[in-house]
Amino acid sequence: MSDVPTRELIAPADLGADLLTVVARLNRMATQQSALPLPYAQARLLAQIEQQGPSRISELAAADHCSQPTMTTQVQRLEAGGWVERRSDPSDARAVLVSVTPAGTETLRRTRAVRAAVVVPHLERLAPEQLGTLADAVDILRDLLHDVQHQNQHQNQNQE
Repeated sequence: MSDVPTRELIAPADLGADLLTVVARLNRMATQQSALPLPYAQARLLAQIEQQGPSRISELAAADHCSQPTMTTQVQRLEAGGWVERRSDPSDARAVLVSVTPAGTETLRRTRAVRAAVVVPHLERLAPEQLGTLADAVDILRDLLHDVQHQNQHQNQNQE
């Protein structure tokens, strides 16, 4: 017999709820215990723009479940900080695309590093096997997100 404890199988719905709760708590801890170079809501929006690529205000508002005027205000704040820029949409001269500037990319890098620094001391206390398991879990989650993004792109193409 193995000395490794076996884990009971958990229903995906229960695992999903636990995963989201733990990740949200970890995220809050990292944010609360770090001195961010910009407000967290702005950092989150900046990261969203970086991930999505150049986006219209309406797309950003829809993704963030807020109104266009609210998103316009948020984008103006990022623009005032030099973290994003607006350019005409080549496919529609009436619309603008918001994209991350090099200063925005650097600010995101610093924000991520500051937040990660909060977590690192806790990770350093883990056993090597636990670190390996956690690294495997991060890889699984990254793959899952990649698959979801790919599915969403495929669905969007089919709707057009």
